[in-house]
Amino acid sequence: MNLGLTLALPSIRPAFAALAALMIACPGFAMGAAMRADKMDDAVLLARDAFRTGNSVALARAVPLVRGHLLEPYVEYWQMRTRLEDRGADELRDFLARRDGSYIAERLRADWLRILGKKGDWDTFRAERPKLVNEESDVACYGLQERYRSGDASALIELKPFWLASKELPEGCAVLAEEQLRSGAYGVAQIWERFRTLADAGQTTVGRRLLVALPLREQPGAALIDRIVAAPAKYLLQLPDPVTRTAREMVIFSMMRLARSDPQAAAARWDDSLRGSFSPDDQAYVWGQIALWGARRHMPDAIAWFARATSATLSDEQLAWRARIALRNGAWPDVRAAIEQMTPQYRLEPTWIYWRARALKEAGSAEAARLEFARIATEFGFYGQLAAEEQGVVFKLPAQGPAPTTEELGQALGSPGIQRAMALFRLDMRTEAVREWNWSLRGLSDRQLIAAAEIAKRNELWDRAINTADRTVAQHDFGLRYLAPYQEALTGQAKARNLEESWVLGLVRQESRFISNAKSSAGAAGLMQLMPATARWVANKMGMKDFNWARVTSVDVNSALGSFYLKTVLDDLDGQPVLASAAYNAGPGRARRWQDVNPLEGAIYAESIPFDETRDYVKKVMTNAMYYAAVLGGKTRSMRERMGVIGARGRRQGSDIP
Repeated sequence: MNLGLTLALPSIRPAFAALAALMIACPGFAMGAAMRADKMDDAVLLARDAFRTGNSVALARAVPLVRGHLLEPYVEYWQMRTRLEDRGADELRDFLARRDGSYIAERLRADWLRILGKKGDWDTFRAERPKLVNEESDVACYGLQERYRSGDASALIELKPFWLASKELPEGCAVLAEEQLRSGAYGVAQIWERFRTLADAGQTTVGRRLLVALPLREQPGAALIDRIVAAPAKYLLQLPDPVTRTAREMVIFSMMRLARSDPQAAAARWDDSLRGSFSPDDQAYVWGQIALWGARRHMPDAIAWFARATSATLSDEQLAWRARIALRNGAWPDVRAAIEQMTPQYRLEPTWIYWRARALKEAGSAEAARLEFARIATEFGFYGQLAAEEQGVVFKLPAQGPAPTTEELGQALGSPGIQRAMALFRLDMRTEAVREWNWSLRGLSDRQLIAAAEIAKRNELWDRAINTADRTVAQHDFGLRYLAPYQEALTGQAKARNLEESWVLGLVRQESRFISNAKSSAGAAGLMQLMPATARWVANKMGMKDFNWARVTSVDVNSALGSFYLKTVLDDLDGQPVLASAAYNAGPGRARRWQDVNPLEGAIYAESIPFDETRDYVKKVMTNAMYYAAVLGGKTRSMRERMGVIGARGRRQGSDIP
């Protein structure tokens, strides 16, 4: 196994040192050991496939073939996981004791707790649950059920956030909720409250199932829900008087659906005689929905619509969009008011600390603004850098800590979890490898994290190197945080297309973390994450005669296609990297549509991008570019200069760029 790391033998664990010495002294042994390792690797993969297909016979056959392999715990886990419901507590505890502290033990314990919760074996559940490190929502729900069964009524208070979440209830919480519905503790008001939350998130299928909990005479029926989803405006033209609770809720549901597609039409329909049949709270609720979708479409009228929703309890998402539409329209008092109504946790995010500080500055409260900027000015993210610039701080990289010593590298390499992760990477079991790696980083000091990142770098695990170095708190290595593998290919293409090298690297870091064969769930592939249609379009524009999709993960091919596309998009969008970054993620048409009729500060453009993913992407790409420029020793520019001013939206027709 080539770990890509040269260490003096004494720094390696004794077993590895002895094996390495024997392999050096006896080439024949080395060849035989390699052959046995390959066979064991094959056995691990066979065991994995057997587990996935439920072939317990083939899985059992593989167990003795992997004795002593780094991934033997995984094969044991797969075998334990089959028929887990039938295994005794002693057998499971024996496995957990032997693999104590490992990621595999954590997984098995979580799996076991789910089964214990489903069976209602609360004594065993109560004994095992405290040993779980990271509790997922389904186990947490069984935990609430266990507490409730033990007489702890406060569990019902903690059930409420699950009830009001915009997704299916985990089984443990669903059982508790059904009991509350049967007892009458959750009545019609709670059902409609949850339905609105689900409808707001577009979860109409889950909402439709929920409504069968209403008294039979009050149920709207699945057909009516489907009719409203398909044509809300048509329903609103034909509706009877909303005299019952169900009828009123169906009108509100219709308004929510109409607001998604046409906020202006929804506002006009709600503002006529329709809203007069509703309570002030319901009127405000609907205005909040109309305002949210209007703000996401960058409609200036959304400011006034939000004003009409003041008596409603706006969610943090609605308040965020109230702030964003106010930013786009220079309504700084509204920006501040929206942020100050957010929940404390949300309001303390760097985004809203920065924009509240800007609002204070615009209001002439310079000292208050300075104190707010100072809260985040030492952070390395997008808003931390903008806040530092507001304080007059000149950008520079933090001091570089000493390189990890041979001993520190040896200790990192000696971690069983790191060894297992690298073995999993070698077998192309990336999902398991990433989880194992991340689990192994728990509780590590900055020095240990930097050593682990260096191990990852030397083994060309670029994403693990970057993500591990990103975790340090006080001592940093920005050369590891901002690695530049494949720099020759990427720099060559950047220069050929007259693109800023640091921007291209920043984009690739965000797209793929330099995983050359990365593939997204949407079908994008390679370093620069090209979609099939885009790759074919670019190859045709470039005159690449021998292109086929199988070549898209080649570093040279992918960097050539991606850089050409990025340059095409940049030229199409007036040479503005912020717009081009948004276009690379969401398409040129959308990036252009998100411009305003007036010039817009680049940071405001980025913050008001309607898509959460693209908004985060643009801010991170531009931050990456700034750090790459510094790491590579190039000219550094302020974040404000990089973001620039986004010109007003033009009238020209869109191009054919995909």
